[in-house]
Amino acid sequence: MKRVLLSLSCFFLAALPLQSQAQAGTCPGMTLGQNSSLNGFIPFPTTDPWRQDVTAAALDPNSASIISFIGGTVPLHPDFGSGQIGKSTIGIPYQVVSGTPTVAIAYTASASESDPGPMPIPVGALIEGYPKAGGAGDKHVLVLDRDSCFLYELYNSKLQTDGSWKAGSGAVWDLNNNNQRPYTWTSTDAAGLPIFPGLARYDEVANGVINHALRFTLPSSLAAFVPPAKHWAANSTNTYAPPMGMRLRLHASFDISSYSPQAQIILAALKKYGMIMADNGSALYISGAPNDGWDNTDLHSLDGVTAADFDVLSDSPLYTSSNIPTGSAPTISSFTASATSITAGSSTTLSWSGTGASYYIVSPQIGAVSGTSVTVTPTATTTYTLYSTNQYGRTTATVTITVH
Repeated sequence: MKRVLLSLSCFFLAALPLQSQAQAGTCPGMTLGQNSSLNGFIPFPTTDPWRQDVTAAALDPNSASIISFIGGTVPLHPDFGSGQIGKSTIGIPYQVVSGTPTVAIAYTASASESDPGPMPIPVGALIEGYPKAGGAGDKHVLVLDRDSCFLYELYNSKLQTDGSWKAGSGAVWDLNNNNQRPYTWTSTDAAGLPIFPGLARYDEVANGVINHALRFTLPSSLAAFVPPAKHWAANSTNTYAPPMGMRLRLHASFDISSYSPQAQIILAALKKYGMIMADNGSALYISGAPNDGWDNTDLHSLDGVTAADFDVLSDSPLYTSSNIPTGSAPTISSFTASATSITAGSSTTLSWSGTGASYYIVSPQIGAVSGTSVTVTPTATTTYTLYSTNQYGRTTATVTITVH
């Protein structure tokens, strides 16, 4: 949901939970809870675009024209903070879970481009805009499972009375790998990107550094995308309208010394990693997670930074409808069960092999999986589907377990 951020009273800095040094920086070391600390864990490998150091990256030859199209005087604006506006928290929330049962997901809009459930979305999951999340807005739900190290994201989410969820779209991301979802597929963002890795989080700022690019929005976009984006939601035909995935970098010469400590950390990240356009929305709004540790007055000082203080980085390769990359969807060589006929209460092991997959999902009951096998205990005769996905498409295979 896009809002104008008002200056609110400052809050005391929230104390971050302690974590053992042995687990710091690892997925299992993330603190459980809502908007909690990741304890130094950074999603995705160092080679992932979200973690790319773009300090020396080349400029787009049309950088000046694109900035002019955006509007050089448009201010940078943090779309996150502490407290509430209109009975809604400011920012996109998330939660870290462990041992959470998976539940079914029913899609209402982009089912063919979404990752099927089930997903470990808890009944009490925070929805963007909470506690008043029933009105307008994107109503994102972001869940990180520290056991499997998968990220689950839903758009336009609504909890059902039976504990399942309905959503406009949904996507799964392996936090330990470079993810490849299909070209032209949306995710829970118009650019087909994950949302969570682009959020400014209070636990990072409290630790003194943001080690990744930030997510931002602009009102107009072209029918095109640049990596790491995979999808567009065009509403402009202007030559200099930005494509989804466009990255802006704050000028190296921009003096950040007069800004507050919180703002300096954000601005330093914008110099080193930049910010990636992920959706149509309010102009130059950067995304973050709500937290009562944010000082809204300090964050509001970022309005002193304008689009003219940024460069557009090279947009090559630029993908349009005429040159979308093509290739082979994953191949599933086998999908079998150790026993296809079992008695009630018994288990069987599903196993598979194949090539070219970025990630696998087994549905129903299981969800996203690492490895090549999983044990299931169906209570009734069940047909399991294996979904194998990469940047060129998705392949499926099924096996039926008969329960007597």
